[in-house]
Amino acid sequence: MEFVTDYSLFLAKSITVVLAILAITGGIIALAGRDRPLGKQRLEVKYLNREYDDMAHTLKAAMLPKKVFKQILKTRKQEIKRSREQTPDDPSKDKKRIFVLNFHGDIRASAVASLREEITVILTVARPADEVVLRLESGGGLVHAYGLAASQLMRIKDKQIRLTIAVDKIAASGGYLMACVADHIIAAPFAVVGSIGVLAQLPNFNRFLKRHDIDFEQFTAGEFKRTVTLFGENTDEDRARFRQEIDETHRLFKAFVKTHRDLDMATVATGEHWYGTRALELKLVDELCTSDDYLLDASKTAELYQVSFKPKKPFIDRLSSLASILDKGHMGRYRSEVGIHEIK
Repeated sequence: MEFVTDYSLFLAKSITVVLAILAITGGIIALAGRDRPLGKQRLEVKYLNREYDDMAHTLKAAMLPKKVFKQILKTRKQEIKRSREQTPDDPSKDKKRIFVLNFHGDIRASAVASLREEITVILTVARPADEVVLRLESGGGLVHAYGLAASQLMRIKDKQIRLTIAVDKIAASGGYLMACVADHIIAAPFAVVGSIGVLAQLPNFNRFLKRHDIDFEQFTAGEFKRTVTLFGENTDEDRARFRQEIDETHRLFKAFVKTHRDLDMATVATGEHWYGTRALELKLVDELCTSDDYLLDASKTAELYQVSFKPKKPFIDRLSSLASILDKGHMGRYRSEVGIHEIK
């Protein structure tokens, strides 16, 4: 009889544990599938005016007397309500809109995949009176990759929409190839700008292979299909031809920059870079200003929308993120953050 009682208790506990595991698993799967994007990326739009306003009110809440802050909060809620009740014919609907993009470039300019999508979606709604601000950070990279990135920015110009590029840290080489397209370039005083030049370097292992009696064979059709190589023996003729290719790329680079900006190319196209203050003197940029100051000032008269395409996170990554939150006991905070995200 005692065995039956113990077994029943064990069975009840086991069933309870299994049901709890199933419930948690189901909740995790539902959460992982929530707001699932249709493709591999999802569009995120952040209303920066509201974000600035929220930060200001957070600070006011700590600084002002409770009674005063309550009155400010009440007024703010009324303003938000009125803005939501505006009709399509309301004059405020004609307010200038600024679309904010971010480009963090690597050697392959891999961010161009998102940039092209962001520009496409902006061009579906942008008006000639609007503006696009690109916060650019790149030290350059592959010629064809940054050439494509610059071409994407040209799409904005072709639609007669003002393009402003902000350089807080660096826009050099391929980064400046992108920046020169802008109607207006702003830079922080110590931002690195310029480097209008071309670089190519590679090791050669031919002597190492010969020393170890290793033959290297290469077959080509076309006199200049391959010039200098990693493993073959490079001749003076090969080097001269490769030099011609680099010079031709540099010529195209200079011609592209000259098309968009009135610069003294003999001075700025030496491959050197300059800090913001000197870049302003050389007319590589138009104004010394950080992107933060530019956008904060613009928010007084325009509506700011930050547009970005984010890659879809794999299920395992979302699961691990949730597990980390649960482990730290921050579930309440997580719900609060999700709520804030949905409001925006």
